[in-house]
Amino acid sequence: MTHKEDRAADQVTGLLLAAGGGRRLGGRPKALLEHRGRPLVEHAVEVLRTAGCARVHVVLGAAADTVRERARLEGCVLVPNPAWEQGMGTSLRAGLGSLAGTGARAALVLLVDQPGIGPQAVTRVLAAYEDESSLVCAAYDGARGHPVLFGADHWADIAATATGDRGARAYLKEHEEAIRLVECGDVARPFDIDTPQDLAHLE
Repeated sequence: MTHKEDRAADQVTGLLLAAGGGRRLGGRPKALLEHRGRPLVEHAVEVLRTAGCARVHVVLGAAADTVRERARLEGCVLVPNPAWEQGMGTSLRAGLGSLAGTGARAALVLLVDQPGIGPQAVTRVLAAYEDESSLVCAAYDGARGHPVLFGADHWADIAATATGDRGARAYLKEHEEAIRLVECGDVARPFDIDTPQDLAHLE
């Protein structure tokens, strides 16, 4: 591991947003959907760890107690989001709030319902981390996508503007010139598991 990779592992915390209730999936919590023989939330935690995130915070909402029972999330900080029904913005706020006082200097945000994004894409985004001012997004054929990395300098303003299902979209749009895009289209597929048809993507 290079010094830079070592520094990123120490200073960047993986932040997994896994609170969604799967409204368009008939109310099946996304964290518990099966992928390769285990819950999606477990799969996503492993992706973050394999990519180099030594610390992982997981935001839970829908069926949180069941997720805690069924998924193996040892070593993760589990962050409750009682307002999860109001959209992903509340999960992002809860997750960033949980990093206060931890010494983390950046958050690498991954969504639980994007199993086509594996460790290679996360590693690339993590490698682009410089310091608290970093703002990095994976790109797919030049279009901005996940995962995203937010240096701590941005957390307060992102939390203030994260509403509904928009998450950090408004903030990123305003700060487009500061974003470093990292092309990941050759190593990942950024589909979401949102509808019953999307379940075909699960293995």
